[in-house]
Amino acid sequence: MGGPLEAREPQPWSKEVHMCTQRRWSLLLPCRLPQHPPAREQEATCPIRLVGATMHIKKYLLKCLHRLQKGPGYTYKELLVWYCDNTNTHGPKRIICEGPKKKAMWFVLTLLFTSLVCWQWGVFIRTYLNWEVSVSLSVGFKAMDFPAVTVCNTSPFQYSKVKHLLKDLDELMEAVLARILGPELSHVNATRALNLTIWNHVPLVFIDEQNPCHPVVLDLFEDNYNGSASSTPAPGRTCSAHGCKVAMKLCSHNGTTCNFRNFSSATQAVTEWYALQATNIFAQVPNQELVAMGYSAEQLILACLFGAEACTYRNFTRIFHPDYGNCYIFNWGMKEKALPSANPGAEFGLKLILDVGQEDYVPFLTSTAGARLMLHEQMSYPFIKEEGIFAMSGMETSIGVLVDKLERKGEPYSQCTVNGSDVPIRNLYSDYNTTYSIQACIRSCFQDHMIRNCSCGHYLYPLPRGEKYCNNQEFPDWAYCYSALRTSLAQRETCIDVCKESCNDTQYKMTISMAVWPSESSEDWIFHVLSEERDQSPNITMNRKGVIKLNIYFQEYNYRTIEESAANNIVWLLSNLGGQFGFWMGGSVLCLIEFAEIIIDFVWITIIKLVALAKSLRRRRTQARYDGPPPTVAELVEAHTNFGFQPDTATHGPDAGPHPHEQTPPIPGTPPPNYDSLRLQPLDVIESDNEGDAI
Repeated sequence: MGGPLEAREPQPWSKEVHMCTQRRWSLLLPCRLPQHPPAREQEATCPIRLVGATMHIKKYLLKCLHRLQKGPGYTYKELLVWYCDNTNTHGPKRIICEGPKKKAMWFVLTLLFTSLVCWQWGVFIRTYLNWEVSVSLSVGFKAMDFPAVTVCNTSPFQYSKVKHLLKDLDELMEAVLARILGPELSHVNATRALNLTIWNHVPLVFIDEQNPCHPVVLDLFEDNYNGSASSTPAPGRTCSAHGCKVAMKLCSHNGTTCNFRNFSSATQAVTEWYALQATNIFAQVPNQELVAMGYSAEQLILACLFGAEACTYRNFTRIFHPDYGNCYIFNWGMKEKALPSANPGAEFGLKLILDVGQEDYVPFLTSTAGARLMLHEQMSYPFIKEEGIFAMSGMETSIGVLVDKLERKGEPYSQCTVNGSDVPIRNLYSDYNTTYSIQACIRSCFQDHMIRNCSCGHYLYPLPRGEKYCNNQEFPDWAYCYSALRTSLAQRETCIDVCKESCNDTQYKMTISMAVWPSESSEDWIFHVLSEERDQSPNITMNRKGVIKLNIYFQEYNYRTIEESAANNIVWLLSNLGGQFGFWMGGSVLCLIEFAEIIIDFVWITIIKLVALAKSLRRRRTQARYDGPPPTVAELVEAHTNFGFQPDTATHGPDAGPHPHEQTPPIPGTPPPNYDSLRLQPLDVIESDNEGDAI
């Protein structure tokens, strides 16, 4: 006999008890735990807790449906009557309390005023969603930073330094002018010793419009007829600027497609033609050489004074502008802090004396003498060609400045941007570390279209990395493409739609006055001193044609702030909606909550009806499966008392004959039901308001 802890052989009766216990547990649980060793009992595969949570959710939903049935009513009519009897809105109460005639009258009035309120609400909501703004103007007074001042010479280059690049173009230009002014005298030798490579890309032509329906096109350097809509003109026919118009011929695809850019004056035609050809030449010159060929700061700026402190050309920052060459910016704020202005008035502003040196201007490229200047914010790029002003030679120009600060509302009130980060166009002027502006965006957009359509970038705009400037050698069709893109309305609208205005902007309003400087009585000693300072020469080397004096100052310290604000905010909207609802129907926010409650009740009643309809359809399908009538009570009792389940004695089928004496094995009695669990209550029982009591 073993010890008390020794394993023993299980008895037969213990096995039967163990199997019975397992059967009872299988009846209690919806699913059975696997038989594993005790170390793995925690890894049960059946989520009992999840099943219990699902049952609780079903019970909660059933309670909700039961409580809903205790609500205002089971039908839509009962619900409407309950609402009209209990609402705080005035009209619906009178509909159910008055007689038939007054009931009809109050129904019409309530419907009319409800429609009127809805219409007014629609008007106010639409007005609010228009995101309109109101502009307020305020005037402030404080010390302000002096604006950045950009000055340029109107001639981008010194002719003595670019003459070798423009030699062939200048000779061709002289021949063109000789042909226009004196066709009979210059006709024979007009094309002798000329380099016509440039001319063949973009020539100038005469257009004879004596017959407007059939204009005649003549080349400037040829007698023969080039093409027209009419028949060939008479031999020896010539034309001049007096009788014909001068036009620029732009062709692409080896001359197969051409158009003509007409001008009303030959002066405009030759100026535009020369600028286009010069662009082709300068686009092939490195930027460092272009800077060296322009005017230096020491040449341009003779004297500088800011308030009571002296300044020199070293206080200016140089940038290269394709139209005006080297430009110089005072108080740009890139490397140093912006300079404040102590007081308003000319004596506290910036005073400059410039020498434009127009004796060295490029004769055919620059027809304007003087300086170009612009006032702008610190760290902003100066678009001096579009926003600048001219200062005349031999004049003293005084510029009084007033400051306007614009503050625009952002989305959704206006399409403005704070720093341009939400604009899909890459800002090509960001290489200068300048702030965003709509001018920079529009020009970057045009350069992007130029590169995509013409395969090259224009010389007047910054160039992205990896791209090339347009020139006649690598891109012979660029002039035709540029002209078509420049006049394209679709391109301009695309760029305007994409680019956004800056939300915060500062504008400088200028009041300009001019006077002759220096006067006749003082010009000798002034020019003498300036010549000594610049050229260290005892002789006068300067004259009135080259000097310019500038005075730039704040007129006053008053600045104007133009600020946008929301014209219709949410307070305005709620006030108007509540006012209309209270005036026409005597309602409030609580009345709206009551209406929302009745809508929810409508939805719940609809759900109940749909559920009932689904159950009815399901019951009908179940009944349709049985063809015969349902069994009677006697038949059911007989079925339950026939424990042997004795089958019919008759045999069926074709195989009944060969086995006449074969006896069917007895069928056992009715088996016990195979319960999934011991749940005593079905899931579809509607419970009462108490948590544990069923109906």
